Amino acid sequence: MMGIGFPELMIILVIIMIIFGAGKLPEIGSAFGNSIKNFKSSMKEADELKDDMDISKTMEDGDTPKAEIGAGDSGAANEEANEEAPPAEEPTPTAREPRAQ
Repeated sequence: MMGIGFPELMIILVIIMIIFGAGKLPEIGSAFGNSIKNFKSSMKEADELKDDMDISKTMEDGDTPKAEIGAGDSGAANEEANEEAPPAEEPTPTAREPRAQ
């Protein structure tokens, strides 16, 4: 196997310590930790957006997501709510009379 064992990890850490010095290691570790934290939160947010988009897509298709169907609910009430409202009438513009000069 090509895994990194303890001796290899120690050699890598010594090389990093020589390059950056002992004073910079806490800053580098903190920046690396913040990067991982931001990456994880971004991935979680992307998953939530994907789930929301999947739910909205099923709503557009007329299906009711399983989370919204209560016990014994046939989904009839949700189908009525999904019907589109008729478009609102736009007011017709009134013609202006030309001004006499």
